[in-house]
Amino acid sequence: MATMSNLLYLVHRLPYPPNKGDKVRSYHLLKHLSQRHRVFLGTFVDDPADEAYLDTVRAICPDLYVARLNPRTARLRSLTGLLTHQALGLRYYRDADLQAWVNQTLVAHKMDAAIVFSSVMAQYVSCASGNTILPLLVDFVDVDSAKWTQYAASHKWPLSWLYRREGARMLAYERAVAARAQRSFFVTENETALFRNMAPESAHRVGVISNGVDADYFSPDPACASPFTDTDVHPEQMPLVFTGAMDYWPNIDAVTWFVQQILPLLRQTWPQLCFYIVGRSPSPAVLALASSVVVVTGTVPDIRPFLQHAAVVVAPLRVARGIQNKILEAMAMARPVVASQSCVEAIDARPGEELISAAEATDFVREIDALLKAPVRAAAVGQSGRRRVVQSYSWDAHLGRLDEHLSDQSPAQGNA
Repeated sequence: MATMSNLLYLVHRLPYPPNKGDKVRSYHLLKHLSQRHRVFLGTFVDDPADEAYLDTVRAICPDLYVARLNPRTARLRSLTGLLTHQALGLRYYRDADLQAWVNQTLVAHKMDAAIVFSSVMAQYVSCASGNTILPLLVDFVDVDSAKWTQYAASHKWPLSWLYRREGARMLAYERAVAARAQRSFFVTENETALFRNMAPESAHRVGVISNGVDADYFSPDPACASPFTDTDVHPEQMPLVFTGAMDYWPNIDAVTWFVQQILPLLRQTWPQLCFYIVGRSPSPAVLALASSVVVVTGTVPDIRPFLQHAAVVVAPLRVARGIQNKILEAMAMARPVVASQSCVEAIDARPGEELISAAEATDFVREIDALLKAPVRAAAVGQSGRRRVVQSYSWDAHLGRLDEHLSDQSPAQGNA
């Protein structure tokens, strides 16, 4: 679009720092939009540590409103949704002050479109006073309703009942949002096909915006020192690495399964193996995994050294949706990655050559063992994976798909 437009951008979590999957995607979307338009960003801060980055976000997007969200209070507030037919996630992210800012912004500045990241933020557009015609683009990312239903199968009552209820309520909400939106996006073809099947009335207005990775930032550096040499573990250790936000249940489940079912079998052949769980906010369950052969790092200033010097990077996710940024980042660092079959299927890569697929615990053991026994092949898989990321996973190329839908709007004239 040649002329700058005014865009309302609503995100459920401050899109900086890009240190977890959703924040990586929302940050790159913010950066992409801000290069071309005037963006009015409304978002939440749910981690006090993120307060330090507000000036960084304002440098990208001066028109910023931040609502503070206390997760414990929000969880209690969400339970009021049990008294209604609402999804609990809507109540969790409901904030009167943010709604007031949205209303005031729409009055003060003629908006050309609203872009919503995560379906729960669409409620601020639908509830905005006097706003029934504002074009709406929604980045659902994943089918959240399916995620909650999947959680239900992995938990006992009463959580199974609660998650199943949330899946049903969220699906009804997602369908209403998609019916209102000019265009809706998901991160993979599989998620898109799933939602088209679940919401056939909106199938013709649903598309894909894949995840990407900054392959210049995530690039092997010969001068990068190993983070594993200064540990108390055996100096000849062979590090296996998992990265991610460690208060996120699918990640917790993944590393717990790996430590309990996969690592002991591998160590029968490779006693020098050590498993590194690298990521912020490790839960008590994750901290309890720490041992002489399992290192829980917590927050690290830079995950790239851990990826670059890993013998193998693993992503044993049993409950996961869409493209996993952690996998793309490890591939960009030219390391061999062994990931769950569902994660591999979401990525445009040749299984066995650019990315290794495993379904069961025995598959992970077999594939990791094979890579450890053949370091030349492991290096080749890593190099092939990096080439795939450079070729197929540029952020600008993927986010450019959004621009064609924004170009349908007439830029606002004479705005303050």
